[in-house]
Amino acid sequence: MSFAPTSPNGSPDTQATAVYRRLRSDILEGRLAPGLRLKVQELAGHYGAGPAPLREALAQLAAEGLARRIEQRGFRVADADPAGFAGLIRSRCLAEALALRESIARGDAAWEDALAAAERRLARLPRSTDPARFVSNPAWESAHRAFHHALIAACEAPPLLAFCDRLREEADRYRALANAVAYPGRDVAAEHAAIAEAALDRDADRAAALLSEHLAATGEFVRVALEKRHASQRGGRRAEAAPQPRA
Repeated sequence: MSFAPTSPNGSPDTQATAVYRRLRSDILEGRLAPGLRLKVQELAGHYGAGPAPLREALAQLAAEGLARRIEQRGFRVADADPAGFAGLIRSRCLAEALALRESIARGDAAWEDALAAAERRLARLPRSTDPARFVSNPAWESAHRAFHHALIAACEAPPLLAFCDRLREEADRYRALANAVAYPGRDVAAEHAAIAEAALDRDADRAAALLSEHLAATGEFVRVALEKRHASQRGGRRAEAAPQPRA
């Protein structure tokens, strides 16, 4: 994979910013798995950036909690911790339900039109590009982010919106681990339609409750996926530690 700097001089600062964005996207979308060792030399070949910009980008990701620094051994992708995810889902339920209530109270006709359009756009897109198994559809993911943002966009509290966006991004990293578990049994489109309908009816209590249920349902699928992942990892470690039979 080639790397093209965004400015003519290709300065280290520009490279660090660009490779940071690509690494961050790969972590959030699950292409770099939780706990994966981030080896600078391997990353340099993959992203086409030098060691210095890469280390700067990794340090920034560590400051955000998306990577962790290993003493004298570089970096790893942050682990997918079930307890941490439970707190993240609770935070999303509290913050987004409040933002949605404010959005319903303050939203005008333009907000209604934007929300209705976002829900219709999302409903028209397949969640998976393969009906037989889950293969992430980038167009659906983009429309999904736009829908959840449209729900709370009229709350008139930019710091709250930014906080909700950050929580959603962090949750998406976990959700990427659970999509195969949730698909195709869960009717996510019906959940989105019900939330939008309640919001457009200006029924704040029902809309907030449905949104919280929607987020909690995602959380349950992620919990199951994380438990399976941790059980598999424990099994692998036990197999490695087991004494080998003599030849």
